[in-house]
Amino acid sequence: MTSQVLDDLKEEDEEEEEDEEGCVNPTEVKMSQIVMPCHCNHQQELSVGQLLKWMDSTACLSAERHAGSLCVTASMDDIHFEHTISVGQVVNIRAKVNRAFSTSMEVGIHVSCEDLFSDRHWRVCHSYATFVTQRTNTGQKVTLRPVVPQTQREHVEYSVAAERRRVRMLHSDIVKELLSSGSVEQADSSAVCSGVAAEKTRVESVELVLPPHANHQVNTFGGQIMAWMVNVATIAASRLCQAHPTLRTIDMFTFRGPSQVGDRLLLRAIVNNAFKNSLEVGVRAEAYQEEGLNRHINSAFMTFEVLGDSGKPCTLPRIRPEPLEGERRFQEATARKKIRLDRKYIISRKQSEVPLSVPWDPRNQVYLSYNNVSALKMLAARKNWRLSTEKDKVRLYTLEQKSMLSFRVEAEVDVPAHRAFCLLAELSNRTSWDMHYKKCELIHGVDDDDFIYRVVTPSVHQDVGGSPTSTNCGEDVLQDFILLASRRKPCGHGDSYVIALRSVSLATHPPFEGYNRGEVLCAGFTILETNNNMSLISYYNQASPEVLPYISTDIAGLSSSFYHTFCSCSQYLSRNRQPVASEEVTGNYGAANTNSPTYLLSGVVHSTPL
Repeated sequence: MTSQVLDDLKEEDEEEEEDEEGCVNPTEVKMSQIVMPCHCNHQQELSVGQLLKWMDSTACLSAERHAGSLCVTASMDDIHFEHTISVGQVVNIRAKVNRAFSTSMEVGIHVSCEDLFSDRHWRVCHSYATFVTQRTNTGQKVTLRPVVPQTQREHVEYSVAAERRRVRMLHSDIVKELLSSGSVEQADSSAVCSGVAAEKTRVESVELVLPPHANHQVNTFGGQIMAWMVNVATIAASRLCQAHPTLRTIDMFTFRGPSQVGDRLLLRAIVNNAFKNSLEVGVRAEAYQEEGLNRHINSAFMTFEVLGDSGKPCTLPRIRPEPLEGERRFQEATARKKIRLDRKYIISRKQSEVPLSVPWDPRNQVYLSYNNVSALKMLAARKNWRLSTEKDKVRLYTLEQKSMLSFRVEAEVDVPAHRAFCLLAELSNRTSWDMHYKKCELIHGVDDDDFIYRVVTPSVHQDVGGSPTSTNCGEDVLQDFILLASRRKPCGHGDSYVIALRSVSLATHPPFEGYNRGEVLCAGFTILETNNNMSLISYYNQASPEVLPYISTDIAGLSSSFYHTFCSCSQYLSRNRQPVASEEVTGNYGAANTNSPTYLLSGVVHSTPL
């Protein structure tokens, strides 16, 4: 394990301990298990199937503690296993409900490992599961009570859970869109023809569901089904590589229906595709009785590696797919590999680790949008904001974290939250209240909630007094920005409206001659409905050290440019408090927020000279 991983885990644990001191989450359930030989594979490492059973059991208990009724696993998000666990070590699992929607809830699951003899701790995996309650005797769904977050971490998870739910709903369509758009590269036909026949990796196994395999609801335990699926997938992978594979990733999957004691569970697995250092196995589980049709219970896709003596992945043989269905699975596996890379480098990493201008294309749009909105929500949920200056109830806050400076400007306005959201999301009207806003060009309307703009602003320089000023048009080059703007309406009571933006890069819009290309890491508005039909509007900006000279005078109280810009914005909202007739008919409003060279309401992180 690298020192960086240990440092990150230590930092997260310290933050969590400080955050949760004195706070007890009523839904949290902890499980600790010492790994015995009966839990291990031939390499004396904990079987992933056994770990999944423990994870599912812990998460189910947490869900039932919140619901006050019986719950079943509906789906499990991606699981990436960072490390293996050896016999004699201790597995620590924590699960708690992050958010409850109407009839479903998200449960966060954290798995870490402990070595009792060296006193070392390290993270193994982290995932999110969705649970639903069983219907009542009359067939009615149980409406869940809301979760009330207490700590900073809980507020972050609560807020971002809505965005994760949105990604889950779109997940099944992403592969189809990739294939239909022709974005998946075709494999080398010569390498495929000389590969191992996929038919040789096919595995079929039947399990009889007995009482020990059932949960306290007399349904087949979801963790047990996953364990059986891992077993047949491992056999299929071993037949291709003729070695002992290590399971690295299980893609997001959904349980399609229940299984009961007495069912025969038919499990089928086959290698869909083999890449240079990894392979994907598809598994399908069906249940049937002595009479009747098979019922599709679950399908999952698992990624394996084979580690050499040095601990590095070995090169694997290629696979030769079967005609028709095999070729379809082969292409879909290639698409899923692309999706995994997008999730790994856009969603799973910390915000500071993601490159500023990530290349945008339709294949990664869902994850860039998720990163855009979740980053702003996480910034808004941070504690330790310090009030730097205030003027006429317009407040400027700052937050320092390592080399990152963030600031927040907020004030209450006499405009309903939904109307303020519509007005601020309409980027084309920015010139009516921001004197530094020169031009806005809609490049691409991705969908109803996400848009890409090119924004042009004057350049900024330091004047003699040390405060930032805009240059005249003829004196210096202009700045432009390629921005992904994402807007979200509240998912539930107490949620804010969100207008988030971040920089992306487009091949069709490289840096233009005569312009400095600026970049935005994380910026945007949150709009919260308050009393008497008013709104609390907050603007956030996560800035790098390069922007410090531009805001230091306001932070020190030597300038009030933030106040004048916000007042102009407030006046614009008040003037347009009532929608015009055309808006009432069409409900039309644009998306996004943008940036100007004034750091306030701008999102400028830094400019890169051409």
